[in-house]
Amino acid sequence: MTHCLSYGRAVVISSMAAALLSLAACTHHAAGSGGAATPGSGNSGAAASGGWNSFTGRFIEDYFKAHPFFAAQSGRHEFDGQMGDWSAAGLQAEIARLRVQRAAAASFADAGLTSGQRFERDYLLSVIDGELFWMEQARFPFTNPAWYIDRMDPELYVSRPYAPLAKRLAGYIGYARAIPRIAADIRANLRTPLAKPLLERGIDGFSGFATFFRDDVPKVFAAVQDPAVQKELADVNAAAARAMDELTAWLVSQRAGATDSFELGAPRFSLMLQQTEAVNVSLADLKAVGEADMERNERALAAACAQLLPKGTIQACADKENADKPQGGVVDAARAQLTQLKAFVTAKQVVTIPGSEEALVAEAPPYMRGNFAYINIPGPYDNAVPSTYNISPPDPRWSPAERAAYIPGKASLLFTSVHEVWPGHFLQFLHANRNPSKIAALWVGNGYAEGWAHYCEEMMWEEGLGAGDPEVHVGQILEALLRDARFLSAIGLHTEGMTLAQSETMFRERAHADPGNARQQAARGTYDPSYLIYTMDKLMIRKLRSDWVAAHLAPGADPKSEWPAFHDQFLSYGGPPVPLVRKAMVGDTGTLF
Repeated sequence: MTHCLSYGRAVVISSMAAALLSLAACTHHAAGSGGAATPGSGNSGAAASGGWNSFTGRFIEDYFKAHPFFAAQSGRHEFDGQMGDWSAAGLQAEIARLRVQRAAAASFADAGLTSGQRFERDYLLSVIDGELFWMEQARFPFTNPAWYIDRMDPELYVSRPYAPLAKRLAGYIGYARAIPRIAADIRANLRTPLAKPLLERGIDGFSGFATFFRDDVPKVFAAVQDPAVQKELADVNAAAARAMDELTAWLVSQRAGATDSFELGAPRFSLMLQQTEAVNVSLADLKAVGEADMERNERALAAACAQLLPKGTIQACADKENADKPQGGVVDAARAQLTQLKAFVTAKQVVTIPGSEEALVAEAPPYMRGNFAYINIPGPYDNAVPSTYNISPPDPRWSPAERAAYIPGKASLLFTSVHEVWPGHFLQFLHANRNPSKIAALWVGNGYAEGWAHYCEEMMWEEGLGAGDPEVHVGQILEALLRDARFLSAIGLHTEGMTLAQSETMFRERAHADPGNARQQAARGTYDPSYLIYTMDKLMIRKLRSDWVAAHLAPGADPKSEWPAFHDQFLSYGGPPVPLVRKAMVGDTGTLF
């Protein structure tokens, strides 16, 4: 399935997801389902339906029928070519359906379930709560074009080799045939005036789809030697491109009336954290956590720069790292890095690699270039299908200097590759896709996934990646500072009246981002308010590791000796909110940070 979670250095997901990384489009995982449950006395109608395992099986099949594109992305290819109902009536029907399903899941009492089933129940409730928040509370289908962009990626058909090209073409034709209807629904759903940065994300994304449909799709399927099918492709593809052009033109026409009102507001922002990440911490305390981590990384950067450029400024040091560009281009360099990183993970026994799959590397398609990098990962029903680590080129509208600065230095690219592939998202999904719980395999939450991937960056440096080279360390810290700036920008933009210009300045001055990246990151914060999860969940994972290792470490042993076991156990839960994992691993949810 599409991994909408990460956008590496400049993101996705993510991302987000380029993009808003919605729970509906990402995978989740829960620890052991156990055998068939015998629900307890509080289960009423749920008990009559045949137990917890029967309920989860029906939930998945009903979800697939409501979201056939998600089903196809997950590897259930009998749903190929089908798209869901995104009309206002269809969205309301889905909200009502999820509310019924939530009540049914919650009716299973603890007494009638095994410990694994109780965990899976709470996991599933968090999935439903997250989806309901984005649709019902944040109202993103009606205010935020990114909600649609992240759910329309045709990567499944055009680049994932799960079947011969002709079969994938049949799926794509069904997808493309639905695009005019979807475009009409999007236009009808979006309530004007839209917020300016959200409007611009829609213009960039939908125009990117039109370009991709028109310029790239025919080349992908050119080898299919069937004139009738090629004629059908040409017709539906032209109609899809035209629909995206018309939707883009309509959004462009809304620019004059666009507003600056993109913020969720403090109450909804707190509700977002509760319903999507099970984090119930005051915004003041949360901001203090983010500021403390920013300061920790600023001190670490100063120390690393004292080695890399002893007589220079911090900005000059960051510029020096960024100027050491990958030879032969970022895509080829990233491919070489993946070989290096897998060898390091294996030699150091950092974490178990549960399979022999490898990730491909490619240039990101035009509609998914809102951030620097992200990865598409097949779902749990696909076998031996490669994942693709996508890297975005600079925006051609930028100045030559900005385009050059956007290309990361070798060290920053290395930690993007850590984040996206080894041992970040790709490795994590190797574990999740193998989980015996299909709830766990199908729904990995954004916070869990991005937290793990970002955690891996610092952990790999601590394990010795780079052999102490200060330039490598600078690259790692700059990636951490970028995520710290996201953390503080998310809170500022959505709860404190921070402007886009102020957010961009933070990315420039405290995260030392290049101008293009800083603009992207500030803009992303408006349409992806959850992008604080990278640092937030990383810090929760680090605290959990400290507490878990303390409980398992033999007297006098090196704490790092327990890290591999911690990593394997952490990944065994798949992708629920980290506080649920904390309760399972150390028995409490008290101190998250």
